[in-house]
Formats: sequence, structure tokens, C-alpha cells
Amino acid sequence: MQVKIEDQSSIKKVLSFEIPKEKVAKELNKAYNELKKNADIKGFRKGKIPRKVLENRFAADVHADVAPRLIQEVFIEAVQEHELNIVGGPQMDPPELNPEADYVFDITVEVKPELDDIEFEGIELEKTMYEVSDAEIESQIYMIQKTMAKKETVTEERPVGETDFVLIDYEGFLNGESFDPTPKVENYVMGINQGTLPKEFSEKLIGAIPVQDLEIEVPYAEDYYDDNLKGKTIVYKVTLKEIQEEILPEANDDLVKDLGKFETLDEVKASIRENLEKGIAQRVKHEMSEQIFQSLLEKVEFEVPEAMVEGELNGIIAETEQAYAQNNTSLEEAGLSKDMMKTQYRDVAEKQAKRHLILDKMITQEKLELTEEELDASFEEMAQGMNASVDAIKNYFNMDPKQLEYYKHTQLEKKAVDLIIEKGSVKEVEPKTAAAEEETEASEET
Repeated sequence: MQVKIEDQSSIKKVLSFEIPKEKVAKELNKAYNELKKNADIKGFRKGKIPRKVLENRFAADVHADVAPRLIQEVFIEAVQEHELNIVGGPQMDPPELNPEADYVFDITVEVKPELDDIEFEGIELEKTMYEVSDAEIESQIYMIQKTMAKKETVTEERPVGETDFVLIDYEGFLNGESFDPTPKVENYVMGINQGTLPKEFSEKLIGAIPVQDLEIEVPYAEDYYDDNLKGKTIVYKVTLKEIQEEILPEANDDLVKDLGKFETLDEVKASIRENLEKGIAQRVKHEMSEQIFQSLLEKVEFEVPEAMVEGELNGIIAETEQAYAQNNTSLEEAGLSKDMMKTQYRDVAEKQAKRHLILDKMITQEKLELTEEELDASFEEMAQGMNASVDAIKNYFNMDPKQLEYYKHTQLEKKAVDLIIEKGSVKEVEPKTAAAEEETEASEET
């Protein structure tokens, strides 16, 4: 077997194979001998069918079986012999097998680019010193109060305000007739300027005094998501029955005892602060990572295999589809398509692929390894984040070794980023004001 390798670029190679006809004949003989044992042709005893008869009847099937095996055998041998680090699937258009000639074909492959050692020490990085504010903690305490709030009927006669809830009955009519897609609903509680009903409801109800009958006209846009309503004007007959106020419980120790593991409000505030500080640490790490790759991508130039870019694009699309599915919609309903997204996010996907290649180089260059202790610690962190047990996490990965290897690699990538930060020139800076951030974003856009 002969193989010639031609470099089309630093990441694309064409492997030209020439399998001698003697090898082809040998494999065909083996295939026909095996077929001869089991073939059933009328007029011939099993095992005694002449080769010519088998060829006339089964040549296409035999060739279709032998050719892929020949191709796979020589391809694997060439990849191992020349230590080709292939990404994606090989591309080829296999020719017909001719028993009387050498089998000649080409296979095009993409390989990972070979990067020079990365000079990563001393990269200038800014570490923003964010701090948790009391206002952030109080905001989360307020959200707890909101979840435990109760609604009480307003007994005094007064108009509906912008922060009220109302109890209403309503029914929609089209051209004066009852309309099936908008049937009568009774005793519906809605918050003013919130909820699923059109904004016209809130606009009309503010200032009204119960008990009162109202008519609310709602013109639905031509591109409204509900086909039954798009382009139509529905008149809703509404009865405002009562006003309700949201009564928040006091922020004290009694508020938090129903949360389970807390006894005092101070314990809850301490837990909130801890979680916010973890979020800050993740934000700072992300910002510094972005600075690292912005610096390295300017210094290190290399081609990226198309298969890796496609892989990143497929990941972006899959995540987007999953996000829409959780909201009971789809890409198409959102006016998107996979082709549109591949065009829109190609630059993002290419940068992500470059990041992985740089980190791969860092892992091998610095001989980074993941210890059992580090792996267990990452499982513990994952278990806490998912509110699951460590054993459940381990069992999941034990059932899927490929996922485990992928996960280990992501942890090594994090270790590489940590090393770059550790060896970097880090300057602590104060957080930017909102005005300064807007000015920075405006300058980046121009």
C-alpha cells in the first residue's frame, strides 16, 4: 500500500492511496469464499456455487462490502504511522472497485494546527474589585418578602392604583359577537402593569372604582403570535369586582424560618452575601479570561479547522434551541433559522475554537494534569450547584466515560487559565460607574 500526503494548508491534508490489485484480489477472494458457504442459488448446492455465478449475482454487494474495509484499514494505518491529529470526519468520494486494477483514491482531512510555545507570562490583566453592597442584599430580602406576600381586599372606596391587584371577570367579543378564542373568565386576579393580559387592561383599569363595568378595546398587531387574534380588534367586557393590595411580611426572624435551614434573618443575609461573593468571583474570572484571550489572539495567529468551527456553531444552536424549548417555542417561531444563526455567530464560534486550541497547547506545553483531589473537589462544587449528591454526579459520569473525559478536559482548561492569571501582571482596579461603562461600550461600537 502506498500513501502520499499533500499539504493543502497548515490544517488540511490530502491523503492519496494506492492499494495494489493483488491486495484487492486477496480481499475479494476472502469475501467470495465466505459468501460461497452461505449463498443459496437455485440449481446449485450450497458451498458448490461457481465463482463466476457468484460474481454475476453478487458483485455489487461484495464490492460494497470490501471497498469500505480496505479504505478503513489503510486510512487508520496512515493516521497512526504519520501521527495525524485529525479533527472532524474524513472527506472522500470512493471510486468503484475494479478487481483488475490497483484501488486508487484520495481522502481529505483536517488536522489540529501545530502551535508554537505560547508566551503567557506577564500578560497585563485588570482585576475589578467588585464588592457586595447592602442594597443588593436588601433587594434579595425584598424578593423573599414578595414570594411570601399575601393579598388583602381593599375595603375603602378608592380608585385602582398602579401598584394594585384587581379581581375581574372578562370576555372578548369580535364585531359584537362572542368569540371562542376569548371566552368568559371569572374571578381572575391580575397585577396592574404585569401579567399576561394586554397593556390596555391596565391603562383602562387605573383610576376605576369597583364595582364597575368597563369595555376595553384591544387592537392586536398583524404579527401577533396567536393566529386567532393577529390583526383583529377585540372588545373585552370587563367587570371590576374589587381591588386587592399586596401585604409584605416584615423582614425579621419570623420571615426566614419557613425557608428551612435558617433560624435568623442575619443567617439569611450572610448566605446571600456568600452567594453574591461567589458570583463576583465568577464574574472577575470571566472578565480576566476575556482579557487573556484578547491578548493571546492578537499574538498567536493560526488557521482553525472548519470542523471545529462547525462543532462550536452546532453547540451554540443546540443551546439556543433548548432555551426556546423551555419557553415552549422554537427557532422558527422566533423568526430564526439554523442557517441564519450559523452566519450570525460564525465569528463567535471561530474565536471559541481558537480558545480551545490555545488552551490545548497550554495543557501540553505546561504538562498540566488533573489530580484525583482536584477532580473530587470539582464534583463537590458541581453537586452543590445542582443541589445533588456527589455520588449522583459520579454515577452519571461513570455511565458515560466520554462525558467524563470531556469534563476532565474542561477542568484542565480552567487550570490553564488559572496558571496564566497566576503568572500575569495583575492590576487591581475600581469598578467602572454606569456612565463610564456606557462610554466604553459606545467607543467600542464606533
